[in-house]
Amino acid sequence: MDHFVCSLLPCRVVFGSGTLTRVASEAAMLEMTRVLVVTTPGRSEWGRKVAENLRERHAATFSGAVMHTPVEVTDEAMRVVSENRIDGIVAIGGGSTIGLAKAIALRTDLNVIVVPTTYAGSEVTPIIGETRDGIKETKRTPRVLPEVVIYDVNLTLGLPPQISGVSGMNAIAHAVEALYARDCNPLIRLVALEAIETLSMALPRVVEQPGDVTARSSALYAAWLCGVCLGSVTMALHHKICHVLGGLLDLPHAETHSIVLPYVVAYNCGHAAQSMSELGAVLGHRNAAEGLRDLARRVGAPSALADIGMSVADVDVATDRVLAAPPFNPRPLERSSLRRLLELAYEGGAPQDCA
Repeated sequence: MDHFVCSLLPCRVVFGSGTLTRVASEAAMLEMTRVLVVTTPGRSEWGRKVAENLRERHAATFSGAVMHTPVEVTDEAMRVVSENRIDGIVAIGGGSTIGLAKAIALRTDLNVIVVPTTYAGSEVTPIIGETRDGIKETKRTPRVLPEVVIYDVNLTLGLPPQISGVSGMNAIAHAVEALYARDCNPLIRLVALEAIETLSMALPRVVEQPGDVTARSSALYAAWLCGVCLGSVTMALHHKICHVLGGLLDLPHAETHSIVLPYVVAYNCGHAAQSMSELGAVLGHRNAAEGLRDLARRVGAPSALADIGMSVADVDVATDRVLAAPPFNPRPLERSSLRRLLELAYEGGAPQDCA
C-alpha cells in the first residue's frame, strides 16, 4: 500500500430526528452563556425555535446571512457580537448561514454549534470562503471548524425538491473531488465512494417523495460524509472554478456546483482513470461524467451556466481568474482547454475531455 497521511478532524456529531431539542444541552456542555443565533432572513422562524430552546442562554439573533459570505455582512454580524458580549454561536440553515458562522469564528475563536438544514456539507470542514470586491477567497484553518454539528432529519422534510437536488449535487462534488485529490488516502476514498453511492440513490427519491424520511435520512448522512471528504483533502479545479464564479458573478452556489461538476470530471478523466472508473461504478454508469450529468437532470438541476446568470463574455474573465491562482489538479491547466471547459458548461453541451 502506498504511503499516506490521514488527519481526522475533531468535531462532535449528533444525528437523528428531533435532535434540534439538543441545542441547549450542547450549548451548556460548551459553557455558552450568551449565545448569538445566526440564520438567513428566510429561516428566521427556525432561529426563533432555537432561541426558545436556549432560553436564558439566548442573547441575540442575526438573520442576515447571505450567499458567498460577503465581508460587509460579516462586519454587521460582528457588531452584534460585540454589542451583546456574545460567547458562543448557534447557526441554523444552509451553506450561507454556516459560512457566516465560520467567518465570526475566524475573527473571534468562539465555539460554534451548527444545525444544517440542507446537504451543503461545509459544516464539518475547516474551510471558509469569503467574498470581498467580487473575489471569493478560501482558506483552511481549524479556527472555523464547528465544535458540534446537530443533524435533525426533520428539518430537511420541508426542503423543496429542487433545492434538495442541487444541494445534494453540491455535496457529491465534495466527495468526487476528494477521489483524485493529491492527499487522498484509503479511508477518505472509502468514505467518498460510500457518500456518492448513497446520495445518488437517495436524491431521486427525495425529489420524487420529499416527505420520505428514510430517503431524507440517507441523504443527510451521505452529505455529512461528503463534508468529511472536503475537510480532509486539498481542493482542486472544480472548487476553484465554482468559487471564482461565485465571487465574480454571485451565481447560486449549489446550482453552480451541479452544472460544473460533470465538465471537470470529463476534463480529468484521462489523468485520474482509476478514480473515474470507481466513480462510474458507484453511479452505475460506464462514463462518470455522463453519470453525474444524468443524476443532475433526474433531480431537476439546471444544465447550463447560462441558465443561472452567466454571460458568454464571462467565460474569458473566469478563465483568467482561475489561472491567476491555479489550483492543484490531476491534469495540468492550459488556457485553451480550461476555456473550452467553461464554454461547454456555459452552453450546457455534452461533457468532453477538452483536449
